[in-house]
Amino acid sequence: MKRIRPFVDEATSLAIGDLTIENRLDRVSLSGSLDLTKDAAGLDYARSLREVLDMVVSTLEAEPALPASASVEGISSVPNPFAKKDG
Repeated sequence: MKRIRPFVDEATSLAIGDLTIENRLDRVSLSGSLDLTKDAAGLDYARSLREVLDMVVSTLEAEPALPASASVEGISSVPNPFAKKDG
């Protein structure tokens, strides 16, 4: 499995099944879905997810002074500069 070092860059991402884990400087985002089936594949997925979450928890626990909550800026939209204009 590809490794992720939580909170160190804005570029690393990995997939576990249909679950995408994206690294950011201020957060780790999980999106999609993941079925943990009662079989060898489900066990592999569960272990991979646990590995990532353990790294996130370890990184957060190592922070000397975590704020009570962090503000996460929303995504803003801008006009597409490549869009065709009428006329």
